[in-house]
Amino acid sequence: MSLSPREIAAQDLTDPGAFLREVAEPCRPVVIRGLVASWPIVLAAERSPVHLREYLSRFDKGAPAEVFVGEPHIAGKYYYNDDLRGFNFSRVRMSFSGAIEKIVSTAGEVGQHSMYMGSLPADRYLPGFSTENALSILKSGIEPRIWLGHASYVSAHYDTMDNVACVVAGTRRFTLYAPETIDRLYIGPIDHTMAGQPVSLAASAPPDDDRFPRFREVRDQALVAELRAGDAIYVPKLWWHQVEATSSFNALVNYWWDPFSAGPDVPAAALLLSLITIAERPAAERQAWKAFFDHFVFRTHGHPLAHLPASQHGVLGPLQPDNYQKISALVMQMLRGL
Repeated sequence: MSLSPREIAAQDLTDPGAFLREVAEPCRPVVIRGLVASWPIVLAAERSPVHLREYLSRFDKGAPAEVFVGEPHIAGKYYYNDDLRGFNFSRVRMSFSGAIEKIVSTAGEVGQHSMYMGSLPADRYLPGFSTENALSILKSGIEPRIWLGHASYVSAHYDTMDNVACVVAGTRRFTLYAPETIDRLYIGPIDHTMAGQPVSLAASAPPDDDRFPRFREVRDQALVAELRAGDAIYVPKLWWHQVEATSSFNALVNYWWDPFSAGPDVPAAALLLSLITIAERPAAERQAWKAFFDHFVFRTHGHPLAHLPASQHGVLGPLQPDNYQKISALVMQMLRGL
């Protein structure tokens, strides 16, 4: 028995402020039904994949793209080889128009190679597309990316940015695991990946695979969302999500951004730096640092200087307008060994 994310109707989100309050701030996945149902690309896809291809050709500037190509026997499951050293697919450089022509013309044909073209910045490949297919719930300036291909299976992975993924053709199934399940997902290599982020080996394995016993504890905690063309899903950063494109031809437009950023720095940088500074220290010292992180950063028991007047909070006061720069300067001094 699977669980489902919360759902909200598109008409209940009137502007970016409402989206932040109702959807992003709780940091839980949310399905938004009909969010992009009126987009021109969705209407074109409703007619046929050929009409979608013709619609996109209006914007195509001929830029080359990387395409995943898989043998028929992998059935669109782009993954590692058995030894985790290589992959079961090829990466081929093609023009955008050539790739989508091949994808559309072979969709649904038995015995054909599977093809998948993903994460293409729309403003670079299809200038003008984002103007005709605008997402009103996000602030302007967030560039969309487009994904096109046959039926496919993308293993459970996380992103370090928040994500709104909009299905514009075909159907997709999202299977999501909370960040807290990471210790039972059996993560693959973090610096030898298919598309940038590590994947869960357990979530991609058969249910009875004895190599991953602890995954059984969280398998039934997954949230499963079935999306049709016009629907969207909000996936908060660090939520693991497996994405299956279940039609013979599929297209998706997504937006990655950090809605709560105070500057250009990203939380993932702190994680990587901690691998250098903390991860291999003695266990007792790691526990001591964990207590300090919980107190100063995660603020398990509230603001660490709540017992002092606000005027005495110093660098623990509000980041903006002054403390962001002060803390950044201190960090740079430490990194330079000054």
